[in-house]
Amino acid sequence: MLMTLGLPALAQQEPTTPYATLADLLENEQSRGELITRLRQLAEGGNPEAAAAETATASEPTLARRLAESTSQIAGDLGSQLGQVADTLDDLITGQAETPIDMSAVFAASLNLVLVILATLVLFFAFRRLARGAFTRLSQWSLADGGPPPVLRLLVAVAIAATIDVLVVAMAYLGGNLIATFLVGEAGELSTRASLFLNAFLVIELIKAALRMLFASHYEGLRLVPISAAEASYWNRWIARLIGLAGYGLLVAVPLINVYLAPALGQAVGTLIMLGAFVYAVTVVLKNRLKLRQAIEAAAKKSDFTATRISLNLFARTWHIVAILYFLVVLTLTLLRPEDALPFVLMATLKTLVIVGLGMLLSSLLTQTIGRHISLSEELRHKLPLLETRLNAYVPNALRVIRVVILVAVVLLVLNAWGAFDLAAWYASEAGSALVGRLVSVALILVVAAGLWLTLASLIEHRLNPETGSGEPSARAKTLLTLFRNALAIAMLTLTLMIVLAEIGINIGPLIAGAGVLGLAIGFGAQKLVQDIITGIFIQVENAMNTGDVVTVGGITGTAERLSIRSVGIRDLNGTYHLIPFSSVDTVSNYMREFGYHVGEYGIAYRESIDEAIIALQEAFDELAASEEHRMNILAPLEVAGVIALADSSVNIRVRIKAVPGMQWAVGRAYNRLVKLHFDAKGIEIPFPHTTLYFGVGKEGEAPPANLRLMKQPFDSDGRPAGQATAGPDPHFEEDPRAKPNSTEHD
Repeated sequence: MLMTLGLPALAQQEPTTPYATLADLLENEQSRGELITRLRQLAEGGNPEAAAAETATASEPTLARRLAESTSQIAGDLGSQLGQVADTLDDLITGQAETPIDMSAVFAASLNLVLVILATLVLFFAFRRLARGAFTRLSQWSLADGGPPPVLRLLVAVAIAATIDVLVVAMAYLGGNLIATFLVGEAGELSTRASLFLNAFLVIELIKAALRMLFASHYEGLRLVPISAAEASYWNRWIARLIGLAGYGLLVAVPLINVYLAPALGQAVGTLIMLGAFVYAVTVVLKNRLKLRQAIEAAAKKSDFTATRISLNLFARTWHIVAILYFLVVLTLTLLRPEDALPFVLMATLKTLVIVGLGMLLSSLLTQTIGRHISLSEELRHKLPLLETRLNAYVPNALRVIRVVILVAVVLLVLNAWGAFDLAAWYASEAGSALVGRLVSVALILVVAAGLWLTLASLIEHRLNPETGSGEPSARAKTLLTLFRNALAIAMLTLTLMIVLAEIGINIGPLIAGAGVLGLAIGFGAQKLVQDIITGIFIQVENAMNTGDVVTVGGITGTAERLSIRSVGIRDLNGTYHLIPFSSVDTVSNYMREFGYHVGEYGIAYRESIDEAIIALQEAFDELAASEEHRMNILAPLEVAGVIALADSSVNIRVRIKAVPGMQWAVGRAYNRLVKLHFDAKGIEIPFPHTTLYFGVGKEGEAPPANLRLMKQPFDSDGRPAGQATAGPDPHFEEDPRAKPNSTEHD
């Protein structure tokens, strides 16, 4: 795929002359035949445009055909190169070459080049040794705790280290140029050989400097790739060897062989270098296939982003195939177009590494700065208790969206680097600019909506918080603010959705009209729902009940736990939760308005003094009003209504205690206890049901005998039962003289 996408881009890089184009056209048998056919059609008076279209259609090759032609061309080039190399070597050995080789000149040139190489490398390693202390201090600062986030410290340290590394390469390059110009060869003249090496040294060492940014094997704090030092050393050494072999071989050795020996021999050496680099790269990839797969899968498990986790797992299984295909494409492009393929591939690879690395670093930086748990100050958390929870719910979702945007941008930039997609032209087009503008507008709308909701919701929470607002809010304020917050959330969600749909080009007019028709249909079809809402509105307007009130609604008595515009949730005394729609509510009985009464009715025996009982009731109230627990809940003195009934077995006296709303039940329970204690202390009887045992009367009016015996169980001296008691006459029981000896005994 990369080969087929990259060939057109390579073909467009450097325009050729008309003569070269014509020569290439006539050299190809297929294109020559198509040209002859087109010329004959023109000669016969045919339509030139139709003939051109037919020719273009017929000449457009398929993917399989292009691959077959490329393979055939590579095989043909290799065969011709082998033949040319054999002929060149034969001519060199037999001395029949067109240009004889001057061995003394070759030896002198080689010696001068070796001196330039040694001098440049000595300067490079000397400067690197001097910069080692700076690298060590930067690594220690990057690993230190505190200060900026770790990723930001790592980026700053790596950027400074890379700058120092580039300066070292530049100083070695300048030193090599000065040595090659004034100390080696003819003074004041830079030879072509030295220039080839120095230019290759600059390019290759800059690439290695970029590589050291990823795999800093000696400095833990300057390594962008999160791997161990041993692994970093291995990959840095392997990639550096590959770059050095291909770079110095193609940029230095091949041109020198072309100049001093023969172009055919140089071309063959270049092909061998690329083949050797390909075999070496494939061997290393296959050797580390399983090891790198396990490392990528371990990184996927640590990711909390689903798309990243899936992508890493897929890449872990196919990375070796991608790497082998990449090296195969590089080899193919180099063999097909050796003049401009290698610079294009190197530049595209460098761009890809930089783009992917920046994307990963940006994602990691965002994760460490805003992806972690957001902790607010204690004061702000105290004022707005739900703000921290909301932020920690919104930020991860926003981070996922940003990661998706980064991933899409990285893919587009990589495709643009390889010439498969022209990002600048797409953005300049009407469709591209419109799409980017809409995406930016939608992002701004969502950010503004989220910020507005956070602000308004935080203000409502501030008003509801008794320690930060205007004191303890009333139950009505709590209910209305809670309902307002829910209505605000629905309204903002609806408006944001409508604005986003309108921004992306969807006509929301039919949606609004359809919503109106749908609402009308719901109004006719769901009359109960409409009745619920209307009744709920009037209940809230009239302040009939609020959250936390003890009410009787729809025959259910309990605490109102939840109030909405349509229903109320009641928790009764048994803990059962009842959801009552307002359409079934005829009466609302609220026990929590202003005050409450404990109404008590106490019965005394007919033989007791009513005035004495009222005094006992007053004394019980006085003790209740003096207690620490209940005196704050009593709002008025005891109200004695007096005798309200002369019942069958009691005289009933009613009293009433005015209490704080909601506390009348607790006050009543405490008062009942004290009434019992005071009645007992004064010997006032509280009547209770009695049972009378009646044995009946005979016709003559006499009572039948009741021969009763009490059973007494003897006890030991220590008070424990001595055994089974036997029936016998009770010494304390006087038998009725009218009882007959043979009468039946009753227990």
